[in-house]
Amino acid sequence: MIVIGSIITALAGPQLVGAAALATAVAVGGGDGFISAPAVRVQTPSSAIVSPSIDLQLDLGDVVVPEIRVAVTAGREGDDPIFVGIGPSDAVDQYLEGVAIAELRGMNGSPPRIQLSEIAGSAAVDPPAAQSFWVASESGPGALTITWVLEPGDWTLVIMNADGSPGIESSLRLGIEAPWAEPVAAAFAIVSAISLLVGLALLIAGLFGWGRGRSLETVPMTGPYPATVTGHLDSGVSRWLWIVKWILVIPHYVVLSILWVGFVVATVIAFFGILFTGRYPRSLFPYTTGVLRYTWRVAFYAYSALGTDRYPPFSLTSTDYPADYQVAYPERLTNGLVLVKGWLLAIPHLAIVGVLLGGSTWAAGSASGHGMSAGSGASLLGLLVLIAAIILLFTGRYRQPLFDLILGVNRWALRVAAYVALMRDEYPPFRLDQGSIEPEVTTTTSDQEPTAKE
Repeated sequence: MIVIGSIITALAGPQLVGAAALATAVAVGGGDGFISAPAVRVQTPSSAIVSPSIDLQLDLGDVVVPEIRVAVTAGREGDDPIFVGIGPSDAVDQYLEGVAIAELRGMNGSPPRIQLSEIAGSAAVDPPAAQSFWVASESGPGALTITWVLEPGDWTLVIMNADGSPGIESSLRLGIEAPWAEPVAAAFAIVSAISLLVGLALLIAGLFGWGRGRSLETVPMTGPYPATVTGHLDSGVSRWLWIVKWILVIPHYVVLSILWVGFVVATVIAFFGILFTGRYPRSLFPYTTGVLRYTWRVAFYAYSALGTDRYPPFSLTSTDYPADYQVAYPERLTNGLVLVKGWLLAIPHLAIVGVLLGGSTWAAGSASGHGMSAGSGASLLGLLVLIAAIILLFTGRYRQPLFDLILGVNRWALRVAAYVALMRDEYPPFRLDQGSIEPEVTTTTSDQEPTAKE
């Protein structure tokens, strides 16, 4: 149920986004059988804006030919007369020969902006409306719209000032006839909404069902944080297997991408559970802990540690694998703290972990709902693992001090992951505890800080 629900939920989300985008295009197009992109501002000192040649040389036969709609709004003040027309490319080229023009090259940015390629020229140009070769054109102040039925040939779209003077500033919107768009958008939205509800229902039922009846692991509070991260370096790590581990872990990445959908949903449910009851739902805690544990095993095997060649098990529960992760279940959590700890209070740690892990920022992924990466990317951790891999390749040995430092970086990230995933209220320590196992904390007198010993 968790797997099927996660897949349906993950697929339904983009479907809803697509339905919303199509509905928006229909609304922008005026709701009369056209879909349209939003208007985009365009400005140039040239005398004309032209599109690349539109080549429609194929014989369309009896195919129903859609209409193209071009909407243009004139000038800075909206009252300067402007011209928009479509004509044969040869005639347009002859008409604008020697004239300064700007050719449309595409759009980029947010909000989108049109890219223009300026072509210099000094020749004057006659008013465009006086030309007889246009197959569709409009001229005047304010908003103009032309509608053109596609036909074979080479065509060019032209926007100019009505008097042919240089300096054009207007907005441009393109649309195409699509009478099917509105009913398709409505049907798509209904189907995707139903899919999302079904997927979430299966997923939530599976999450509570999987955790119900499972005993919660008790982690003794002997370390500096109630999240225990261990990783034991295998003595016989292969000097070359790490080169192909990115292929070997693909099945795990596929499974994790599904499990992390459930992790995000479980964390959202836990958020409201903590907010209203002060408790993390007991049935969900084994699953969220298990996903973090599973992710850590894959990371330990792959490019966050390269600590073992033993293939990770497809399991969320504790095994005899050389890497493990446990979080002590909190009997009580602060209701109001859940509103700010996963993002605001965690900012200092997220900034540090972002530097340490770079592209594989586990804690940031947990907080934002994008999951945890088991890779290392361009980061301090990635550099350390790369150095360890190169040494291993040429010497056949994994340097223990380097491994201890790599474990310390991962341990910091996994403590922060437990905090931002709302699993504990205790603030993670700013400590790089190195080594395969957690350091023990010894408490001294009441006026002294706790100290750690290996």
